[in-house]
Amino acid sequence: MSQGDKMERGQESITMIPRGDVREEGKKLPQYIAAITATLGAVAIGTVLGWSSSASPFLKGEITNVTSTIDPPLSVDESARVESFVAIGAIMGALPAGYFADLLGRKTLIAALTLPFLLSWIMILLAKVAWLLYVARILAGIATGATCTVVPMYISEIAELSIRGTLGAYFQLMITLGIFYAYVYGYLVRFAVLNILCALIPIAGFFMFMFVPESPKYLLMRQKKQSAEKSLRWLRGNKYNIKQEIETLQNEIAKSSRTKVSFKDLVATKVAFKSVNIALGLMVFQQLSGVNAVIFNMNAIFMASGSTIEPAICSIIIGAIQVIVTFFSSILIDKAGRKILLLISLGVSTLSLGVLGYYFHLKNSGEDVSGIGFIPLICLILFIVVFSLGLGPIPWMMSGEILAAEIKGLASSLATALNWTLTFVVTRSYAPMEKTLGTDVTFWLFACICAIGFVFVVLIVPETKGKTVDQVQQLLAGKKPARKNGLV
Repeated sequence: MSQGDKMERGQESITMIPRGDVREEGKKLPQYIAAITATLGAVAIGTVLGWSSSASPFLKGEITNVTSTIDPPLSVDESARVESFVAIGAIMGALPAGYFADLLGRKTLIAALTLPFLLSWIMILLAKVAWLLYVARILAGIATGATCTVVPMYISEIAELSIRGTLGAYFQLMITLGIFYAYVYGYLVRFAVLNILCALIPIAGFFMFMFVPESPKYLLMRQKKQSAEKSLRWLRGNKYNIKQEIETLQNEIAKSSRTKVSFKDLVATKVAFKSVNIALGLMVFQQLSGVNAVIFNMNAIFMASGSTIEPAICSIIIGAIQVIVTFFSSILIDKAGRKILLLISLGVSTLSLGVLGYYFHLKNSGEDVSGIGFIPLICLILFIVVFSLGLGPIPWMMSGEILAAEIKGLASSLATALNWTLTFVVTRSYAPMEKTLGTDVTFWLFACICAIGFVFVVLIVPETKGKTVDQVQQLLAGKKPARKNGLV
């Protein structure tokens, strides 16, 4: 134990609670500031994802008035690797992220992830051969996968119950903002400038994150009670009585520290098995909806559709709508509830992808679709809107809400790894599926998966709005949750 730790433990007995007017709930603004600052890492993820659609024409030599640094230009297969290798890196980054978050701290790990993000953009900027792009994208993927694990963890540990859903949804909101950023600047600036602008995001995040505190829960795990109290006062305000929340966190930590978790513990009880199935199932339907195949290939889909609107402009329009809808989703999540938004998302996704498939079926059959060239834009806007409303943010949030404390670290890493494994499968197989099955059947397949997801949510997924983790566990066990005040 370090000398600092000893001093803090020795001072625990003299920690005072302020007298006078205290609040049952803390100030919200500091929590919003901490969450927004932490999710700048999600903006960095968005630029990594949105970059593919903007950069692909440059890398494949399709823009003739701009000289690419890659010589010769990438083939279709090489371009697909550049897109999908992010997912391989994300799997590599997700699996150990929970361990390193406990070893180094949430704040330290989030700050450290600036380095792989930054290095990947420097390598892309300097790359003259395809293999260097592959390495850069895997490196970006490692940072992406780790960020997807540790940032939602940090937010869930700093947020009060009343705004947990809203702050949790900011992660997906900031991803959409990063995608939009990459779409806009991919259209406005040269390839080299696009890479530089993307590199600025993690740098800005690093310096801004220095001013927010470490997770109070992590500090208590490290026996730093005085630092945890200081962090909680920063997050909740000086008039908030932190005693009850500190005690709740200490009880959670004591409970989880008594249990050494292995993979068999994820299925050891009915409740654990059900919660893990829900967390993994939502990730499956999120990715098998085909969303990343759409995002990575937005321009190509519009070009194939024969739409009269410029593909890059269509991508920017959809990117802007995605940001706006995800913002409103972050407000609705704590008002309407998680389950109803998931059902709307999956139901409308089924319809929009089905109609899009039918449009390509008509086009491929030789029908004149010039009079309905707006259909692909409408369908993709509708798909992205409802995805951003529910299927985008809620699976990440519910992983934190539905998993018990003792299995949360392992199960969250597993869910993130599964998410990115499926991202790789979908993005890598999209072009072969389109070539073998046809664009129409490919989108119909995505529509069928969304329909199955709708049934999954109806039958298995509980409503977690306004419930603590303990209350959710009681719900999964088939018991009526006891009403209690307090925090997660």
